[in-house]
Amino acid sequence: MTSTGASRGWSLLRRFRSTLHDGWEGVGWQMAFYARTIGEIRNAFAHYKLEIVRLIAQMSLGTGALAVIGGTVVIIAFLTLSAGAIIAVQGYNSLAGIGVEALTGFISAYANVRIIAPVVAGIGLAATIGAGATAQLGAMRISEEIDALEVMGIRSIAYLASTRVIAGVIVVIPLYCIAVLASFFAARTGTTFGYGQSTGVYDHYFTTFLHSTDILWSLLQSVVVGIVVMLVHTYYGFTASGGPAGVGEAVGRAVRTSLIATAFVSVVITLSVYGQSGNFDLAG
Repeated sequence: MTSTGASRGWSLLRRFRSTLHDGWEGVGWQMAFYARTIGEIRNAFAHYKLEIVRLIAQMSLGTGALAVIGGTVVIIAFLTLSAGAIIAVQGYNSLAGIGVEALTGFISAYANVRIIAPVVAGIGLAATIGAGATAQLGAMRISEEIDALEVMGIRSIAYLASTRVIAGVIVVIPLYCIAVLASFFAARTGTTFGYGQSTGVYDHYFTTFLHSTDILWSLLQSVVVGIVVMLVHTYYGFTASGGPAGVGEAVGRAVRTSLIATAFVSVVITLSVYGQSGNFDLAG
């Protein structure tokens, strides 16, 4: 019994070591792909400009049935409109409980810029553009189109991965602008028209606590999130295997990983920028 238990324990230990080794090896291959994709950006700009323009149009407004509703632009706008409306409802009611509902404009200027707009833009990018990129590259991989491109002498990573990273970063900038404006509009409309707060009171506290540097940091956060999301999704699509079922599994893993990466990047940047002082005061 003792020898059987010992052998079972050694078997579990070997299995754990093998799993840990395979996991770290996968992380290494993933980091190598990211480095190569970023390194090929120069070649993508030099040789595949038309592909970048095509991808920008496809990612922003969509193609086919998605283009009818405006593609990712409309999806991001609706997401942030709902988030801004929640700011109006929860912020006003919570502050009214302690008699300072006039500070709802402060909540909008603070939460929408630093948290809601960049995070929602990243989530929308992962769920729409990123998932589509993984599915496209995965379909090309299992149908051996990527191998055919390499046989023809085309730089597959530059043509397929680097171009999508460039297009994703370019697209995320107007997406962020739409997201932050939609959240501002929803919060202001819900507070002033829904709850009857004076527009002058709302605008006073909103403009007092809205700093231009916060918007710039928020935009930078959205760009970094866009880079990370597109790198993750292009990797999972480029390395997909196992037929159509494998492509679907790759899309699911890519979305899960990119959402975790979005939250991680947002926390790191927020702590780096605002962790020491917060960059605001309640005086005035």
